[in-house]
Amino acid sequence: MKKVVVLTGAGISAESGISTFRDSDGLWEKHRIEDVATPEGWRKNPELVLEFYNQRRRQLFDVQPNAGHVALAEMEKHFEVHVITQNVDDLHERAGSSNVLHLHGELRKVRSAGFPELVYAWEKDLKWGDKCERGYQLRPHIVWFGESVPMLEPAADLAEQADIFIVAGTSLQVYPAAGLMAYAPYDIPFFYVDPRPQVNYELGRMPNLTIIAEPASTGIAKVLELLMK
Repeated sequence: MKKVVVLTGAGISAESGISTFRDSDGLWEKHRIEDVATPEGWRKNPELVLEFYNQRRRQLFDVQPNAGHVALAEMEKHFEVHVITQNVDDLHERAGSSNVLHLHGELRKVRSAGFPELVYAWEKDLKWGDKCERGYQLRPHIVWFGESVPMLEPAADLAEQADIFIVAGTSLQVYPAAGLMAYAPYDIPFFYVDPRPQVNYELGRMPNLTIIAEPASTGIAKVLELLMK
C-alpha cells in the first residue's frame, strides 16, 4: 500500500471556524503574537497566556471537522496515510485519521514547565497553580515561537518515506514546517491544495507538482479522485 504523507496548516482548520494567527492585522484573537505565543510572553504574563489557550481549548467543543478532514480520513481506505499537522486542534483525529503527528503541540494536552517530558491529557481550563507531579507549574503543550520543534525529526523521517506528498491549507511561510517536503523523494507526485497557493522554494523545485487552487474542504477530495485514477 502506497504511503501518502500530508502536511496540513491553519487553512483546513479555519474552514471549521478556528481562527488563524496570520490574519492581516497581525493579531490572534485580539492579542499580539508576542504576548501569547512566545516564551517571553509566558514569563511576562503567564495568566494571560493560560486564559488565551483556555479560550482556544473551549472553542474545540464548538467546532466540527469539515469535509477536508473527512476526506483525509477516507483516504485511509486506499492508502497508508500519515498526517503531519501544524495545527494544535484535534479535528483530524475526530474526523477519523489514524496517524496524526502534531508539529506544534496540542490544545488538549498540557506539560510541566520544569520537565517537558511530563505531558498530560487536559480537557478543562488550566489555572495558575495547577502543577505537575514534581511541583512545577503546568503550561500549554504548545510549541511557541522561538522554541525548538521536538517532532520535526519524526516528521522529516515520514517525509523521506513518502510515495505521495500532499500539502493542504498552509501558506508555506512558517519554517521549519514549510521545508518538510524537501525531505521527500524528489520525483514523487506532489499536490498543493490552497485557495491562494504560494509555492515556496522547496515545493517549486519538485517536477511532479499539481496545484489545486481550492480550499481543503473541496480540494482534498479532488486529490483523492486523481490518485484513484
